[in-house]
Amino acid sequence: MLMAKKACITYGGYTGHEPDKCAKIFEKVLKADGFEVDMVETMDIYTDPAYMESLALVIPIWTMSEITKEQEKGLIEAVMDGLGLVGWHGGMCDAFRNNVDYQFLTGAQWVQHPGGIIDYEVNIVPEKASDPVVEGLSDFKMHTEQYYMHVDPAVEVLATTTFHSLAMPWIDGVKMPVVFKKQYGDGKVFYASYGHVAADFKVPEAKEIVRRGMFWAARE
Repeated sequence: MLMAKKACITYGGYTGHEPDKCAKIFEKVLKADGFEVDMVETMDIYTDPAYMESLALVIPIWTMSEITKEQEKGLIEAVMDGLGLVGWHGGMCDAFRNNVDYQFLTGAQWVQHPGGIIDYEVNIVPEKASDPVVEGLSDFKMHTEQYYMHVDPAVEVLATTTFHSLAMPWIDGVKMPVVFKKQYGDGKVFYASYGHVAADFKVPEAKEIVRRGMFWAARE
């Protein structure tokens, strides 16, 4: 009998990003897809090599928080060894502003969201339309923060957004990654920049892309 893959959702930090509500959404998604899921409100698990080795996937939901050197080291080493890492919005890529090794792991760092909550479009990269994470999906609209990020040029971008800013004309027309994936050692890393609050995942495409990203990243 095959054992179910195991995932851990670890959440906390800035409450404005509704980490608890987002965690519950994807706990349900993962369980529906056959994963065993642990929900924990601590990052101390990162320092337990045996526990991290038991996981196929970790989903961190932390924003504007702090991570200890031991926790950071444990997470990075686990991904290097093949653990999948998946996240969205500030929960993964605006988590620890002072930790550049963590940012190197995740592939991006938030720097601004011009205009705050706005309407914008997410565009599937045409050359990536056959990628399993976005295959069959069309461009879609979001009403949330449009993230301006510093992004690792080595990531594989699956979807982008274009900025249209009257207040900041120097970024008008800038195309920015929204959905990307990357390799880190033997591990796979997946990220989507939307997800400011749980309601963002009422957009079917937004939720489905993260679901597929989890499947892609999960350790075999």
